[in-house]
Amino acid sequence: MSDLRETPLTGLHKALGAKMTGFAGYEMPLQYGLGVMGEHQHTRAAAGLFDVSHMGQVLIRHEAGYGGAAQAMERLVPVSLLGLGEKRQRYGFFTNEAGGIRDDLMLTNRGDHLLVVVNAACKADDIALMREGLPDCEVVEVTDRALIALQGPKAVDALAPIAAGCEIMKFLDTGIFTSDYGELWISRSGYTGEDGYEISVPEAQAEPLARALLLHEAVEPVGLGARDSLRLEAGLCLYGQDIDDGTTPVEAGLSWAIQKARRRGGEREGGFPGAEVILDQLENGVARCRVGLRPEGRAPMRAGTQIFGGETGGEAVGHVTSGAYGPSIEAPMSMGYVAASHASAGTTLYGEVRGKRQPVRVAEMPFTPANFKR
Repeated sequence: MSDLRETPLTGLHKALGAKMTGFAGYEMPLQYGLGVMGEHQHTRAAAGLFDVSHMGQVLIRHEAGYGGAAQAMERLVPVSLLGLGEKRQRYGFFTNEAGGIRDDLMLTNRGDHLLVVVNAACKADDIALMREGLPDCEVVEVTDRALIALQGPKAVDALAPIAAGCEIMKFLDTGIFTSDYGELWISRSGYTGEDGYEISVPEAQAEPLARALLLHEAVEPVGLGARDSLRLEAGLCLYGQDIDDGTTPVEAGLSWAIQKARRRGGEREGGFPGAEVILDQLENGVARCRVGLRPEGRAPMRAGTQIFGGETGGEAVGHVTSGAYGPSIEAPMSMGYVAASHASAGTTLYGEVRGKRQPVRVAEMPFTPANFKR
């Protein structure tokens, strides 16, 4: 793993005995002593600490302030940013001319500028896209801060003594907090379906902050293994696996992230890459869609499993994009794409596993109810 990049917390992961792996060009913790199952369950019951410093943090500034930056960014995303309140965060995605998703991201109204958090694997391409597509803006990659996620129902108990006032935040609220660990950029958000926070911290203070949080009895370190099972139980997409540049937001079930203002008849209709395709799909539907899948038995149906409409001789109707065992639901779970004609909850389909077709039922997502702070 000598060619992999390190995060400011790599030394801490190794000191804590993490099993390391490569992910998106970085050396990252796969699991710690509790193991994937234990880390998953601990996050659901208490609080898990995740290193997400591999992700990109980018500031977008415009001479007209936030309104100028938001208006400019709406040329690249089908999201209403002019309608986003100050200190609020919103999920969105870059699209291409065919309506496909180039990356999914989080966008924050910082009062006089825009903060964008992008996926690690797409970071370089996303920054290049913004620099080319936003010539009227200053696009600044943040390179001197780490990013930590603290997730679970007791996350607030661990963070409040460090960042006073974070306890009154609601889901997708953001703020800048003074602390013994420098200026913290905090959002009440995450990738687990649980209550929790994402914390941008000065790089030099990342390990001291992480160690301080780990001193709290509710907090345990969590690696990529449990991060994946937690997000899958929550019905959340992984870019490059469940969504990609050949998948539209409508096919992916992400239409809720396209506000009325950007749809047909809205005051800022279209104006983003692939608008013609996406707006047509919003009105007329799609041939395939992302669904939850619950296999019978105990064995998960993993990514790449083909899905058929009949046990013997049925035609192929889709495929699995993510699959794992769900510790919270004590059963296997998958998500994938199937023909819209076979996408109704409760429909029995068949996944081909080791040459045999096994029953799998279309299910509503999330598999585990969300526990956000409303």
